[in-house]
Amino acid sequence: MNLAPKDAAIAFLTLASSGQVREAYARHVGPGFRHHNPHFRGDAESLAAAMAKNAAENPDKMFEVKHVLQEGDFVAVHGRVRLRPEAGDVALFHLFRFENGRIVELWDIGQPAPADSPNEHGMF
Repeated sequence: MNLAPKDAAIAFLTLASSGQVREAYARHVGPGFRHHNPHFRGDAESLAAAMAKNAAENPDKMFEVKHVLQEGDFVAVHGRVRLRPEAGDVALFHLFRFENGRIVELWDIGQPAPADSPNEHGMF
């Protein structure tokens, strides 16, 4: 059963952040996948390996979806992650491009949430 792109993006991020990276890729990533994270090669295997390493190093990671928007083949997810219980929150933004119900392109950025921000609305 194919999920709607919004649901597939959330499922991908939820699986990957919980350490089920291979399953996330098998279920949701399409052929020719590429990504734009500047810290890794642009292929699926390089990003999957980095995600698996991060999950193994942070087994208590918490991921929460805050907002999801879809326009055509693009899905944007605003989320919050905390790598360890004692760590601070990080605001995340993922932009997915879908083809035939599968993720074929991904952009992602993250920004640590400052503990003493003057903004009363926060990042979430």
